[in-house]
Amino acid sequence: MTVHYLEIVTHDVDGVAALYETMCGLSFGAPDADLGQARVAARNNGTFVGIRKPLADHEEPIVRTYVAVDDLAQSLAAAERAGATIALPATPLGTHGTFAIVIHGDVQHGLWQR
Repeated sequence: MTVHYLEIVTHDVDGVAALYETMCGLSFGAPDADLGQARVAARNNGTFVGIRKPLADHEEPIVRTYVAVDDLAQSLAAAERAGATIALPATPLGTHGTFAIVIHGDVQHGLWQR
């Protein structure tokens, strides 16, 4: 299992970005429209960290990990068979790939196909 994207949803994007820049030596770019206006930092190992504001009034601050999958449809079907709820179906993100969110064990699990 490989983490592809670590998403941090917060009301204090600039403050949390500054924290991760200081803590981890990351460098965040300008907001990316395809990623919900997230400010994104690319890591040397090919993974990404994105920090954005909630996209809707009901969205709470969260840290969500997206794991890389080879076949998103197959992974979603397997998640459903395992009892997970599909919270957000396969959603394309421009040139970034396609992602989905499932919920199991009261935890949101992200899946990402490049």
